[in-house]
Amino acid sequence: MININGSIQIKKDLSLTNNRGFLYGDALFDTLLYRNNTLVFIDAHYFRLLAGMRQLRMEIPVYFTQEYWEKEIRKTLQTNELTEARVRTTVFRNAIGFYTPTSNETQFIIQTSDLKLTSKTAYRLGIYKENYLNTSSINSIKTTNRLPNVLASIFSKENGFDNCILLNHKKQIAEAINANIFLVFKNQIITPPLSAGCVKGIVREKLIDLINNNPDLQLIEKAVEVYDLQKADEVFLTNSVIGIQAVTHYKRKHYKKTVSKMLFEKLEEISLVGRL
Repeated sequence: MININGSIQIKKDLSLTNNRGFLYGDALFDTLLYRNNTLVFIDAHYFRLLAGMRQLRMEIPVYFTQEYWEKEIRKTLQTNELTEARVRTTVFRNAIGFYTPTSNETQFIIQTSDLKLTSKTAYRLGIYKENYLNTSSINSIKTTNRLPNVLASIFSKENGFDNCILLNHKKQIAEAINANIFLVFKNQIITPPLSAGCVKGIVREKLIDLINNNPDLQLIEKAVEVYDLQKADEVFLTNSVIGIQAVTHYKRKHYKKTVSKMLFEKLEEISLVGRL
């Protein structure tokens, strides 16, 4: 069962005939984690969702408050009898027209799925080079136009990787398929800036705050080159569902887990999320 504009409906009843998210990618989405009766970091997710809607020039309904959104999410979770779940909210422009919509009004869909995380002792990273991400500000929004990520996922599966890095048009590291990326060099932790073309991840922002408040570590946002992967002591990935995922291998390089494990524990303290 899914939630369409506050109404619980059977999934097959959803019509895509005039759905601009389906027809033109005129939509954005948010994915958050539900665990221990908590919608993890929901404040940050809500404000990121609204900021994305504003940037895409979508009208934000007066009723669409954080309290309303949380109530509808919990209603959907209860209907599907889930106690631990991945929650996706998709907002799309509710209008007809071709490229030019007839209005900027919006509708939303909330989908929940049972959370199934598997732990891996080895986590291998590859690089996808067939298509590059652009570095415009719109790329930091989680729009439904994710074709590079889809193709990179197929490439990753075909080549036996657990994840792949996506490069921007400057051939610099932007992000992983479904996560932001951090590289550790002794006490320095480097992550690509949003201007590199990566998504503005919620856990990325939480980790930046945690690192900046740690006197033993230094956070640097700067361009990251592919050759930096061979020099790094550690590499780890972050998103709202996995929390922190340590990378163990890139080509013949084998990484430690020391800093990522420590940050994992710090993140768990404030969110009860993450794994290695």
